[in-house]
Amino acid sequence: MNTLLYIILATGLVSLGSLIGVFTISLNRRVIQKFLLNLVALSAGTLLAGAFVHLLPESIEILGSSLPLTITLFSFVGFFIIEKLLRWRHCHDEAHCEEHTTGYMNLFGDVIHNILDGIVIAGAFITDVQLGYATTLAIMLHEIPQEIGDFGVLLHSGFRRSKALFFNFFVGLSAVIGGILGFYATATINGFTPHLLAIASGGFIYIAATDLVPEMHKTTTNKRTISLVITFFIGVGLMYLIRD
Repeated sequence: MNTLLYIILATGLVSLGSLIGVFTISLNRRVIQKFLLNLVALSAGTLLAGAFVHLLPESIEILGSSLPLTITLFSFVGFFIIEKLLRWRHCHDEAHCEEHTTGYMNLFGDVIHNILDGIVIAGAFITDVQLGYATTLAIMLHEIPQEIGDFGVLLHSGFRRSKALFFNFFVGLSAVIGGILGFYATATINGFTPHLLAIASGGFIYIAATDLVPEMHKTTTNKRTISLVITFFIGVGLMYLIRD
């Protein structure tokens, strides 16, 4: 199959994650909170393992160990700066989202986030189809808790449910645009792909370490903690299962 078609299909699947708001409408708040932390734990496991098992090794194989690790470090710091500049924090519990996080600011941050996701997916597929699968899965699993939180932010900001769903889906399509841009950019700039994989590694590690794992610490019972740890390792295991 043509690489560009793979990228369009993969980013299209990621975009469909924006429709998770439909399920939010039909589910009780208690039901959502019951499974949401497990989705966060699953996402944390896949993002961290995706970085350390797939993206970084691929970049190191091409560039050697020193440069990819340096790029990953600066990428981590860069994501921190971007988050501070754009308030780029995706709340996973709509009951505790900060008042100052406006709906339109959240949508703007989402557009940038989704375009970057698309570029990362494109770089992964250009490098190797299996790497593309792993990267797409990690991003898709992160999209589920993220989009539930984003939907709650929009409702909290005064959006009607129908309008919130429309904007969530429309913004989600920017991942496809990012995928197409990434495909032509990496095809034009020779040798850029392994650098992009290292940048993506820093982003994956940052999101997991500063956003998702802290959410997992909010649980107060041993039973819940064990459940989250098991779910986390399921996410890690998924990344090992689909590696080369």
